[in-house]
Amino acid sequence: MYLKNIALASAVAIMASTAAHACNISARVSVVGNEFPAIQTVGAGAQACSGGDVSTNLTADHQKINVAGMSGNPAEYTSAIIANSSIVALMNNDVIRPLDDLVAKHGKDLKKNQLITINGKVMAVAFMANAQHLVYRDDVLKKIGMEPPKTYENMLAAAEKIRTAGIMQNPVGGAYKAGWNLAQEFNNMFLGYGGSHFKDGSAQPNVNSEAGVNALNMMKALSAYMNPDFLTHDSNATNAEFRAGNVAIMNMWGSRAATLVDVDGVSAEVKNGMNIAGPMTVGGGNTPASTLWWDGWTVAKNVSDAEAEATFIAMMNGIDPSILKDEEIRKQAVWLIDGYSPTDAARGVFAAAQASTIPYPMLPYMGLLHTALGAELSDFMQGKESAEQALSDVEAAYIAAAKEKGFL
Repeated sequence: MYLKNIALASAVAIMASTAAHACNISARVSVVGNEFPAIQTVGAGAQACSGGDVSTNLTADHQKINVAGMSGNPAEYTSAIIANSSIVALMNNDVIRPLDDLVAKHGKDLKKNQLITINGKVMAVAFMANAQHLVYRDDVLKKIGMEPPKTYENMLAAAEKIRTAGIMQNPVGGAYKAGWNLAQEFNNMFLGYGGSHFKDGSAQPNVNSEAGVNALNMMKALSAYMNPDFLTHDSNATNAEFRAGNVAIMNMWGSRAATLVDVDGVSAEVKNGMNIAGPMTVGGGNTPASTLWWDGWTVAKNVSDAEAEATFIAMMNGIDPSILKDEEIRKQAVWLIDGYSPTDAARGVFAAAQASTIPYPMLPYMGLLHTALGAELSDFMQGKESAEQALSDVEAAYIAAAKEKGFL
């Protein structure tokens, strides 16, 4: 996939917005997806259609329910909003349909880089790019006389200075919740150390390596400056810590950072002090310790053609260029929509794209490895076993799952 091109193309796409079209549908639409603001905007746009019942289930647990919810016949959900990681499970379970006919009929205004094509067929429509990058308190760093960290080693040094100065006890934030989030933080750090998840040209795991051990040791060092309950903190909880003034430096999603302090109850000090920079490197490497993503939507296979068409029309309304007339919506994401021009809040994601950040691996067996990482790494983070043992457990769990699925 050309994920870097997606983000870079959006950076230069400064086109006039087109007027919103009337959206009339005649069949059921049911959408499942994540819950951050950009996706809520797309869901609301779909629900604005008249003539058919449109419902949304936007939840942090979307990846736990989307496959099951699309596996019935008829499927409970007619669309799943996904990213380049989560589409793999839907493809593996054969629950989404090719969209070429619907694109030809209703998607003439879509840009080429929005059409996620797998094995020659359009399987999803992308509407935003995303990446994790540095979010920090400029005022706090000035107090300790440090520039925004460009490496994770600099982040550790800044954290120690902040703690020693008595400004904050746990100044580092991170979405280290055991499970998907912890695995993703490992993926970022692992790639930053030059790791490769699989042996060349195969589904054989390759994380029990020097890069894997280094990644875990850096994560453990960072966790010493985090809230002691860091293994329960997803993006929502990590952002809450930042909003409360308890965190000064963190690795956070661009889709979250854009609206991080735009909620009630955030102090003027935190609002005025917040700033954004590109992703950090680690271990002396040049590759950012991050991954590049896209988010998009699919259409279920096990629904009627009428429901599939209604779903496509409704989701197209959710990403109509007219939504970008709202300045608050413009800054919710790096939109891959005609009429989007870069906002100040998007510079972290742009920096990630320009720094040749590696796209999240869109391989049919990556989801199995991600799951194994999420299940096995918390013992190391709690000091219950060595990095080598944790990574050995990861590979054993992955190999068992990959054999069951026929990948090995």
